[in-house]
Amino acid sequence: MSAYTESSPLLENGHHPDTTNLPFASRAASFMKGEGEPSWAESFKFFIFGTWFNVLLLFIPLSFVSHFLNWDAGLRFLFSFIAIVPLAKLLGEATEQMSVKLGDTMSGLLNASFGNAVEIIVGIAALLKGELRIVQTSMLGSILSNILLVLGCSFFAGGLYHSEGVFNSTGAQTCFADKSTALVIPAAYASTTAEGGCPSPGLLIISRGTAILLLVVYCAYIWVQLKSHAQYFTPDPEHREETVPRMGTAAAGVALLSVTVIVAFCAEFLVASIEETAVRYHIPKAFIGVVLLPIVGNAAEHVTAVWMAMKNKYELTIAICVGSSIQIACFVVPLLVIVGWMVGQPLTLKFANFETVVLFVSVLLVNLLIMDGKSNYMEGLMLLVLYSVVALACKLPMQPLITFS
Repeated sequence: MSAYTESSPLLENGHHPDTTNLPFASRAASFMKGEGEPSWAESFKFFIFGTWFNVLLLFIPLSFVSHFLNWDAGLRFLFSFIAIVPLAKLLGEATEQMSVKLGDTMSGLLNASFGNAVEIIVGIAALLKGELRIVQTSMLGSILSNILLVLGCSFFAGGLYHSEGVFNSTGAQTCFADKSTALVIPAAYASTTAEGGCPSPGLLIISRGTAILLLVVYCAYIWVQLKSHAQYFTPDPEHREETVPRMGTAAAGVALLSVTVIVAFCAEFLVASIEETAVRYHIPKAFIGVVLLPIVGNAAEHVTAVWMAMKNKYELTIAICVGSSIQIACFVVPLLVIVGWMVGQPLTLKFANFETVVLFVSVLLVNLLIMDGKSNYMEGLMLLVLYSVVALACKLPMQPLITFS
């Protein structure tokens, strides 16, 4: 019996073609390629050569070589740092292409799951090496980078082209203030209890309990975003960016898995070089975590957010900046606390006093700026100035009084 599907093309005699005698590889490729989708060759040609940005992929072999040949720590850090930047973009591209034919609900879940894959991988790699300070500062840095640096650049750049930007503030504010409050409470608890060098049992309990509750809040947020109140998160039709299908679904899935594996290796090399790089080049770990590492995972998103604002598509800009910060605070940070619990690393939600104040003030400022649903270049400048002050403070060596635990 001929091997075909109902969607197979017909021959001139009206019968489906007989694929039984085709080579196994050809039949498998035909099976894995959906109807009307680009071929595997076309898919990976677009994936690898679709943008000049991918020239940075040349740093991937340099990252591997420098690690295994034990080159200078600064070179190992730099090569791994640059290599992850295009990989983060490819992760986003593969996720977006997979989402084209999966429908709105599955697309939303897929983007929620893989939207911060780089931060999760880097965080787990740091956890396994006991770099708790790097984990905490990088998560804090990811939130601040999205709501201060990226949103500030977007408002400022968009304000130079348009006198005023308009967006739906209801969706943007959902869960936004709540996440900062939840992350501040463990630090407030720790500051009022006597502790030694290690986290107290009470701090671990409240951190892990808060992490579980935040994951519940995140699941509710996904439901609100995709189902119950989807209208608040759906861009205006004229502001919607339709994704052009350039890859087959199966090809995008293979690409997503492959890039994730490569990111895991590069993240391992990056984290392994941080300690020596910080000591040799006198770079505070707080600066590496808060300023440098967030650039790795969010570079492509940063460019997209600013570009959308310049095109007067502020709904998409807000979705990228605020949505990503909510994912970090309500999903990535709690997830890493739970993973730390599983592998025996006492990761807590106790940020240092300075970091706690910075997070609270930043979220408060952004919440006040977006509550009216309008923006201009002056608001963008305010956010950029606050981020610059934070970066400058992190560049200075921290005193032992405000170390992480």
